[in-house]
Amino acid sequence: MTVHANSQRGETSITIDGCTHLLRPSFEALVAAEDELGSLFTVVEQASQGQLTLAQIAGLFWHCLAADNRPDRNIVGEAVVQMGLVEAAKPLRVILRQIVKGGA
Repeated sequence: MTVHANSQRGETSITIDGCTHLLRPSFEALVAAEDELGSLFTVVEQASQGQLTLAQIAGLFWHCLAADNRPDRNIVGEAVVQMGLVEAAKPLRVILRQIVKGGA
């Protein structure tokens, strides 16, 4: 399946177990992430200071995955570890930009 991320909506993608998954920071996803991680302003601030934890990154990604085919949380965390923090920072920046600036 081909995944087409709409960058105007802050969408991006990550590869998990060889499959590309769409990360969509919808209102619902961000509210769920905020319920777990705390204020998104704080998450953005922590990220800007290099203080975002692996668990926070995996959690934010997990909440932004479509619930109907979302992999287990630990699998998402393992995918982040496999891609490494440099690669994980790429989709993370897209999501954080959407949180801060919004989009279409």
